[in-house]
Amino acid sequence: MSTSLFVGLDVSKTQLDLAVADQDAPAVYRNDDAGITTLVAQLRPTAPTLIVVEATGGYETQVVTALGLAGLPVAVVNPRQVRDFARALGRLAKSDRIDAAVLAQFAARVRPAPRPLPDATHQTLAALVTRRRQLVEMLTAERLRLTLADGAVRANIAAHIRWLEQRVQESNTDLHQQLKASPLWRATEQLLRSVPGIGPTTAAVLIAELPELGHLTRRQLAALVGVAPFNHDSGAYRGIRITWGGRATVRGALYMATLVATRHNAVLRAFYQRLRAAGKPPKLALIATMRKLLTILNAIVKTARPWTEAIA
Repeated sequence: MSTSLFVGLDVSKTQLDLAVADQDAPAVYRNDDAGITTLVAQLRPTAPTLIVVEATGGYETQVVTALGLAGLPVAVVNPRQVRDFARALGRLAKSDRIDAAVLAQFAARVRPAPRPLPDATHQTLAALVTRRRQLVEMLTAERLRLTLADGAVRANIAAHIRWLEQRVQESNTDLHQQLKASPLWRATEQLLRSVPGIGPTTAAVLIAELPELGHLTRRQLAALVGVAPFNHDSGAYRGIRITWGGRATVRGALYMATLVATRHNAVLRAFYQRLRAAGKPPKLALIATMRKLLTILNAIVKTARPWTEAIA
């Protein structure tokens, strides 16, 4: 056996397809307690170098948790990045077995860094943040429906809106209590909320879904969140720099915080207005301000020093 073993694991609701890079020995397991137990038991003795799993919206949580608890190195990656990799290899066909093989090749060639398994408290916070976002999305949808609804349905929608508003309020309370339960996170939350424009919900999203904050360079963090400008050039053509990819939930929270900051944070307001005065379009100026805010937050968490205009 090779000293390096790179494994791809394609996850669906009921099935786990496993492939090993440069080997024709695919295996299939059920995505349930028994299947995952068997998978872990068979993988552990082989001591794989890296196991790559796509983020599937939650179906991967149980198997990734089991692999992490077994001390196996797991990286959960963006599905779009893997599809781009597959196209580059000319692998246009798609099936669970093919996807597992592509993931194994991705593991061997790209080698994404495995992330340590979040502890139980961190997982709880991440779940609370996700649930709050879902409730807010449902509330927004119901409010839009209310504007078009006729009499018979309006009362039903209005009642549901009141119920959702109560759940969002309860979710805010749960998030606050969860942050207070951890001295480390309480300190981090206080650092983040020292920045004008950062409220409790944004702080919770950053803590739960951007654990790299304070541990990466500003350029790495901007690319991770999806606010870094990328070249769009070819030959003599020089295109507009664009941002794409990254963690949409973090970017959404940061966007709302930046909108507030351009009104109530003197440093960021001046930065945004300077860009607009230089002729930059509003959206471009706002994204640049988001990037600056993220850089400031990164420095504050890294140095454990609260907001001052001097730091900004």
